[in-house]
Amino acid sequence: MEKITSIKNQKIKQLKKLHTAKGRKEMGYYVIEGEHLYLEAVKSQVKLEEIIVTEKFLYKLKENHQEIATLVTDDVMNNLTQTETSQGIYCTVEIPDQDLPITYQGKYILLDGVQDPGNAGTIVRTADAAGFTGVIFGSGSVDPYNDKVVRSMQGSQFHLPIYRTNLLSVVEKFENVYGTALDPLAKDYRQVAKSKNIALVMGNEGNGVSTEILSKTTHNLYIPIYGQAESLNVAIAAGILIYHFV
Repeated sequence: MEKITSIKNQKIKQLKKLHTAKGRKEMGYYVIEGEHLYLEAVKSQVKLEEIIVTEKFLYKLKENHQEIATLVTDDVMNNLTQTETSQGIYCTVEIPDQDLPITYQGKYILLDGVQDPGNAGTIVRTADAAGFTGVIFGSGSVDPYNDKVVRSMQGSQFHLPIYRTNLLSVVEKFENVYGTALDPLAKDYRQVAKSKNIALVMGNEGNGVSTEILSKTTHNLYIPIYGQAESLNVAIAAGILIYHFV
């Protein structure tokens, strides 16, 4: 088994490029870190391109991974990892080349300019938990394979497809499209009947869903606020709406 002891090693330098959007685009891979995501990938039968481990994690590797793994020192792992405390395992996964849905049947979340990685990852995880069909990241949204998004998704990217496209090119293909808006003409979400085929559009944290998208929806929805808060966090709002349509 190869062992790397220097942070100047060429493989380490290449791996660190995956922590940038440019590096991920050029190389076609993203990073998962920690035991939980490693085990989720194994359970989902996802191919791991590179497996980097420290001695303390070596015994936890699945048998078929021990031959292909690269051993590194704690110092090298700490230099490589993006988390405060390394768990001793760092893997690369190929970014799926997802074609857009063919039928647009089922339940989808559309992210219109959602930029906070924690919010985006939490929405994907919630959609997965609720049994949604897929998530579409629109233009202006955070990269779904950003390190912080991946940590927030907690492996949900292995369970449902993630797409990227301009939402205006697909929004009218769905049977029922619901935007979210603080608008007098919007409907209380509780007044909308559940449907098997829907698309929920969640908007940018500061500006909401774009007016172009809102003009193409079946209905625009709001969640009543009973206290003094001006609005809900987009991930919280998404969770309420997602489970309304389950």
